[in-house]
Amino acid sequence: MLNRLLSNDLPRSRVLAVLLIGLFFALAFAPFIFPGVKALSVAAKVLVFIVLVASFDLLLGYTGIVSFAHTMFFGIGAYGIAISATRLGPGWGAVLLGLGVALVVSLLLSLAIGLFSLRVRAIFFAMITLAVASAFQTLASQLSDFTGGEDGLTFKLPELISPSFEFAQEPFLGVSLDGRLLCYYLLFVAAVVLVLALLRIVNSPFGRVLQAIRENEFRAEAIGYRVVVYRTTASVLSALFATLAGAMLAIWLRYNGPDTSLSFEIMIDVLLIVVIGGMGTIYGAAIGAALFVVAQSYLQDLLRLGNEAVSGVPALAALLSPDRWLLWLGLLFVLSVYYFPTGIVGRLRARAVT
Repeated sequence: MLNRLLSNDLPRSRVLAVLLIGLFFALAFAPFIFPGVKALSVAAKVLVFIVLVASFDLLLGYTGIVSFAHTMFFGIGAYGIAISATRLGPGWGAVLLGLGVALVVSLLLSLAIGLFSLRVRAIFFAMITLAVASAFQTLASQLSDFTGGEDGLTFKLPELISPSFEFAQEPFLGVSLDGRLLCYYLLFVAAVVLVLALLRIVNSPFGRVLQAIRENEFRAEAIGYRVVVYRTTASVLSALFATLAGAMLAIWLRYNGPDTSLSFEIMIDVLLIVVIGGMGTIYGAAIGAALFVVAQSYLQDLLRLGNEAVSGVPALAALLSPDRWLLWLGLLFVLSVYYFPTGIVGRLRARAVT
């Protein structure tokens, strides 16, 4: 049953299996294990980034396509929910309509980019996607009547998933049973379903062809596969999953703006997570997203504690200043690449074989 659920793509490493099981249960019971608003927000962000990074890995890790337009589709999903909820009100119909329109827009854009750009060499395709993403971000910032401009859009969602809604008077295990909790589990179920869908895609005959194209495009073309069709299909699928991740983010935050979903910093974060977790592994997206988001969220707090502990030593206190968290995050990234050149999942699987 489990083998079939995971599309015959088992972890193939005991350590990796333990990590994945631990991550699954940590996210499943996060509201009860890690109480507090910040902890729940971090867990929700991990869920969103798992889907976003896994969808990008379908492009980069499995197909060998470098695209900088991934956050554009992420933003389209978020703006679809935000604009629809703002214009039509806090109803499920507005959410579904916004999601549907966002998926259609992403499909058409990714199809156009794929058909017109995937015939060129990799570096030129990357530059084209970067230009398109930058133009879209500028457009979103300037159409203030439609997108809210730089201020973004704050909107309401159905009462069932709003923090003000309580479906039980008494807390359960110290946690309030309200709409916020229900919204988190909506994201959790969506993330699990989407990751399993991606596992099915990459382990299907279609996914095997994508890997063949990644290894040797000319050989795949020679044996009869239409490379442009497969690469375009992969680009479209990746865009649609990124759009769903953007919708998840908007539903959780009930806000969206250019810096929230279209920022190039998000694209850099996604690239880092793919490298940390391991390219060409959906499991790598899950492990990498969890490690990166937790480090990004709590590194400053950890440095603040270290700074207070060594306050008597000025040099160490300056080095452990919370303002230098990006320096330490960069150092952690360098160390992870040095010790895990094929990513955490790749290294664990290689050790399991030996």
